[in-house]
Amino acid sequence: MRTLIYIMYLKSIELTGFKSFAKKSELTFSSPISAIVGPNGSGKSNIAEAFSFVLGEQSIKSLRGKKGEDLIWNGSTDSPRAGRASVKVVFDNSTYFLPLDYETVTVERVVHRDSVNEYIINSSQVRLRDVVELLASAHIGSSGHHIISQGEADRILNSSGKERKSMIEDALGLKMYQYKKQESERKLEKTRENIVQVESLRREISPHIKFLKKQVEKVEKSLQMKQELEAKALEYCNREDKYVKRTEERLTREKNPLIQKERELHYELEKAKAVLEMAKHKDEKSSKLIELEKSLHELRDEKDNLFREAGRLDGEITAFVRMVKKQEEVEHLDAHKTVTLASVEILREQITAKIQSAKNLDDISSILKIFDEVTGLLSDFVDNNKNKIDNSLIADVQKDIENLKSEKKRIEKSLQEVKRKEGELSHQYSQLKSAIEKEKDSNRDAEKAVFRIMAESQEVRSGLQIIRREEETLHLVREDFKRELSELGMMLGAHFLQFNNLSFDYDEPRINQEERRRAIEKIKIRLEEVGGAGGADVLKEYTEASERDTFLEKELADLEQSANSLTELILDLDTRLSTEFKLGIEKINTQFKEFFALMFGGGEAKLSVTVPVKRKKKDTDDLFEKSEDEIEEELALRNLDEAGEEGIDIEVNLPKKKVKGLMMLSGGERALTSIALLFALSQVNPPPFIILDETDAALDEANSKKYADMVENLSKFSQLIVITHNRETMSRAGILYGVTMGMGGGSKLLSVSFDTAVAVAK
Repeated sequence: MRTLIYIMYLKSIELTGFKSFAKKSELTFSSPISAIVGPNGSGKSNIAEAFSFVLGEQSIKSLRGKKGEDLIWNGSTDSPRAGRASVKVVFDNSTYFLPLDYETVTVERVVHRDSVNEYIINSSQVRLRDVVELLASAHIGSSGHHIISQGEADRILNSSGKERKSMIEDALGLKMYQYKKQESERKLEKTRENIVQVESLRREISPHIKFLKKQVEKVEKSLQMKQELEAKALEYCNREDKYVKRTEERLTREKNPLIQKERELHYELEKAKAVLEMAKHKDEKSSKLIELEKSLHELRDEKDNLFREAGRLDGEITAFVRMVKKQEEVEHLDAHKTVTLASVEILREQITAKIQSAKNLDDISSILKIFDEVTGLLSDFVDNNKNKIDNSLIADVQKDIENLKSEKKRIEKSLQEVKRKEGELSHQYSQLKSAIEKEKDSNRDAEKAVFRIMAESQEVRSGLQIIRREEETLHLVREDFKRELSELGMMLGAHFLQFNNLSFDYDEPRINQEERRRAIEKIKIRLEEVGGAGGADVLKEYTEASERDTFLEKELADLEQSANSLTELILDLDTRLSTEFKLGIEKINTQFKEFFALMFGGGEAKLSVTVPVKRKKKDTDDLFEKSEDEIEEELALRNLDEAGEEGIDIEVNLPKKKVKGLMMLSGGERALTSIALLFALSQVNPPPFIILDETDAALDEANSKKYADMVENLSKFSQLIVITHNRETMSRAGILYGVTMGMGGGSKLLSVSFDTAVAVAK
């Protein structure tokens, strides 16, 4: 017997409730060649199907069933039907040919009567995909060149060129590359879909971003103007605040001494009056002098009151004139144009009448004409009201100004009358004074004192009157300043009201401050035109939209880069598949030629790659008028026409015969050719194990010997499980399993280990 040391990856398979194996049955594979024998119908082929099942086969038809429960033991007279079927295969992974960190790997599949499947690897439930990928990494699959039944042996000859190419790719171990290529193509398709979606999203948000950008530009312009306004207003307010405070201090400083002086003069006057009062009965001139002094005092008080009233009216007139000027500037802005309710109601009635008439029309052109008329009504309405200015407020203020001016004229007239009376009394007073000065009596000193006090009092009153006018003007300035601060606070924020005093040269003409105020008013009007409301929300929305677009742009770039990488990967895989396939074909042809010559005692055989040729079918072709080679070529070309893809053609040349095409081979010759090709495939890229299900059934005794020699040679590269009736094939097995059918219809196993028997015999 053989003394070579073989690596046997397949340790055992266990069937429980699978088809005819009602009870748990285990086959241990401890020999390079294990044979399974038994009469027809005993269930031998169920073992080969169990391998396909546990390795992930999804076609129930290929397992000779219609639905999942057909794979489960259906019961017998002495054994109830099973609720599920399971197949477990055990691999020796001491060489880690499977990419798992276990020395023993168990793969199990369970099917229930509701056709639900479970997949288990080392007692952990997994997906079918996990099983397929694990086994594919070791060149194992649910179907292919390593599980070959009697019908499968001839299938490679009867298949189309495209199907042969797929079988050979599987045999060469290129499925993993194809899985990667298919996965990459799916990812590429998904990536392209994502690119389209991202581009669509960017197109959707692009108009909104453009709109927001314009709004942001307005907001930025508004912010710039606010900054400019704040800078100018800050200087203006600091200067104005300082001006008001310094003026108040100056007026207080000038006013207090005058008030004190007025009190002193009043006290002196009262003393002089007392002296004169005592002598009034003695001197009529003194009495008259007192009356004149009293009258002059009353007139001067009245004159002071009239001056103050005139000053107040001047302030109000100035404030109203400034208000009119500002209102006129605002009225000329389109944003502040107004229309009357009556004109709007007339326009509504006109449009309603037009729309009502359109509802009664069926002619689309007439309806469109009415729509044009409605558009014309709206355009005329806008044009007619565009240049209208509502002067009602200005007219009211102008009327108030005129009333104030009339009042001022009346006061000025009264003031002139008072001045005239004052002049007359002063003249009388001067004359009386001259007369009294001529008198040399005891009242002379008192009278002189009165004259002196009157003169000084006049000077004091004039000074106080000037100060009071300045105070009234300052009051108006202060009130205007308060209103200005309020407006600036609303436009710039409450923080602006907490402005700090800055260092400026405050000794400047007052007109400079007025120019600053006019500049501030212009900026405020421009701000109202631009509109600064909602600036923070617009900036936030624009920032979020821009960040979203930037994210989508980056994601699009990443997707495009990923698509390029996947495209390159697919091209690399295509190149590798093409290269590996061509090299594999060369290796297969070398082995195919040797096995073919061994089986037929000579001759040649090879595989050739057929390239698609554009060829029109001819329904009138007469194959009976062509030679054998022409017929073979014509059939191959027709297969190509139908497939439209690259395929594999098999060329054979039997020894001592002129047969060169597959179509002319006999049944036995086809069997030998298929066996030679399958063995050649197995030796080029040997799988861990091969299952041969009665592939030698059609061989005669002489060819059975050649077949058995080839099986024995193949066992040096792959572990073999052979289902056979052939004695010659059985003789090469190290362990023999017999399958019998019990009384209840269930399959049973018997085993004989030839290797053990030989060792015992020795």
